[in-house]
Amino acid sequence: MHLKLQIPLLAAVLMAPVLTRAQTNTPVPWPSHPLTLAEALEITVRQSPAILKGKQDIEEAYGISLELRASIRPRLSASGTFQAIDQASIEVPPIPGFDFTFQNDRSWNANILVSQPIFAGGKLRSRVRAGGLTEEAALAQFQATVADAVLEVKVNYDDVLLATEQIKTQEASIALLERELTDQKRRFDAGTAPRFNVLRAEVELANARPKLIRAQNAFRITKNNLATRLGWNIPTNTTENIPLELADRLEARPFDFSLPVAVARGLQQRPELVARKTDVKLRQEGVKQAQADYYPTVSIAGGYQWKSSVFQDDLSINYDGWTAGAQMNWSLWDFGATRGRVKAAKARLERSNVVVDDTTRQIETEIRTAYSNFIEAQQVLETQVKVIEQAEEAVRLAMARNDAGSGTQLDVLSAQTALTDARTTQSLALRDYAVALARLERAIGEGARIVPAQ
Repeated sequence: MHLKLQIPLLAAVLMAPVLTRAQTNTPVPWPSHPLTLAEALEITVRQSPAILKGKQDIEEAYGISLELRASIRPRLSASGTFQAIDQASIEVPPIPGFDFTFQNDRSWNANILVSQPIFAGGKLRSRVRAGGLTEEAALAQFQATVADAVLEVKVNYDDVLLATEQIKTQEASIALLERELTDQKRRFDAGTAPRFNVLRAEVELANARPKLIRAQNAFRITKNNLATRLGWNIPTNTTENIPLELADRLEARPFDFSLPVAVARGLQQRPELVARKTDVKLRQEGVKQAQADYYPTVSIAGGYQWKSSVFQDDLSINYDGWTAGAQMNWSLWDFGATRGRVKAAKARLERSNVVVDDTTRQIETEIRTAYSNFIEAQQVLETQVKVIEQAEEAVRLAMARNDAGSGTQLDVLSAQTALTDARTTQSLALRDYAVALARLERAIGEGARIVPAQ
């Protein structure tokens, strides 16, 4: 079974250049160039452990479907026996003048038979329909697995990008603090600044270095997490900083759906809801199959038979000919067994209806929550549009005033701290926005999907 990708509209801009087909389970080699998000998602579809397991679930469902569909088709079977018994166990008729038996000590027979069920109270057609529904439910569940795997990779990818930005922010902060320390040492040597200013600059620089170390550690850990999500086996001789670089940057992709539209789309295309609704149809077929046991089953058969002679010892002497017949089975009384199966099937059907209603409410709540979180992330990001420009200007003014003698070292350090905080907050806001958007798209059922290729 081959699989190919379908990409809804919202994800097309991001993934269309690369997501084309997931054909084999051949491991993707370690990238020799910076990895884009589109490439990461393509690799996810090809070798994510969750998706690979999901593919096997589909294969299992197709096998079950094939078994169910086969119940309505004719069957060809062949059989044969050979028997040898002790002559002492063969009974001889106690009739004077009879010196032969009605059984040989050796015998054989062979048959080829074609059988075809023709009536089973609607059970056969119901099984065929159930086979198609089994495939549909398995595919919907697999699409949910793919969507979850894609979401996890998006989040991990953004985490790596965030760690990258945090390293840049902390390195820029340390560069400013080192510049401030150099300036204060120069002033102290010239006798225009007290020793206190030098000590304070050294303390601020020492306090900033652990933040850079933590950002570098977060970068290493998030890269390991991403590699695991992508199904890569990290070589044992690799250092703690695996050779994985990303090509994209944190950015705010637009999303212009209103909440009612998002809810409507989610209830229409979420694969989990499709799977639950398909399960209801399967339970309906289960009721029909249980009720079919109230009716008789009728089948016809025909074939050809070869057998050895009953009255002659020579095994080469055989008789052959056609056989044909019909068979009907009807359970007229089974002490309530059929009624019990029907009752259980109806209970499973009602339970499936309850699950559909509950899943619908949960999906709507998930969409509303994801939409609210996205609005929060969007608003927080909007507040950070000009903050960095203002913080950089504040640093420049503080340093200029300090050089002119009208400012203090505290003003410079405070402005530098504010700039670092602004850069940190903006990178966090961009990451939160990207993650909130990814979760919202997952909630409404947008993203990569895999369907069977013809």
